[in-house]
Amino acid sequence: MVLSEPDREKVDTSPDPTFYDQPRFVTHVDDAFLDRLTALYADYLSPGDRVFDAMGSYVSHLPDEELGRVVGHGLNRAELAANDALDEWFVQNFNADQSLPLADEAFDAVLCAVSVQYLQYPAAVFSEFRRVLAPGGVLVVSFSNRMFPTKAVRAWRARSMDERAALVGEYVSAAGLETVETVGEQPGPRTDPFYAVVARRSGGPEKPR
Repeated sequence: MVLSEPDREKVDTSPDPTFYDQPRFVTHVDDAFLDRLTALYADYLSPGDRVFDAMGSYVSHLPDEELGRVVGHGLNRAELAANDALDEWFVQNFNADQSLPLADEAFDAVLCAVSVQYLQYPAAVFSEFRRVLAPGGVLVVSFSNRMFPTKAVRAWRARSMDERAALVGEYVSAAGLETVETVGEQPGPRTDPFYAVVARRSGGPEKPR
């Protein structure tokens, strides 16, 4: 078990769907972060890839690739419906139900941008990410120092940025995935810090970068 019960605690214990009931058509990190995120996606995505964008919103920050099927997930219907990158989407509260309604090995990439801090059962969710990834597929988890602090779990709030990267690495390991790259950098002066953990499901040919 990666997180203890105290680690999972949130300041705001109200149901997550209630907190996200009203759409927020804003980005939660700055443009420098988002540009770096799109560049990182471009490093790992290939034309035709099937992509699952988990815990997403009205924009997915994907590169200009001719991707295959793109499925989105989030907690606000209006935000997901406005995301032109998605072929389909669904709403689900991962803190109440960690089982994804998706087939085994259905995706070449799973993306999770600036949302991992809200997961109370990350090992279970990451195990589902692994299940839906095809062998050789990648998971890209990105984050910064911005968050809704009342909804982030205690384990996240109590850690430094480098410690948060290490924590995501623990989630990856607990799910049976292999970390292939950890990024921690400042894209520019006075910009949001950019952190990402990239992991891979073994058992197939590695995707070329």
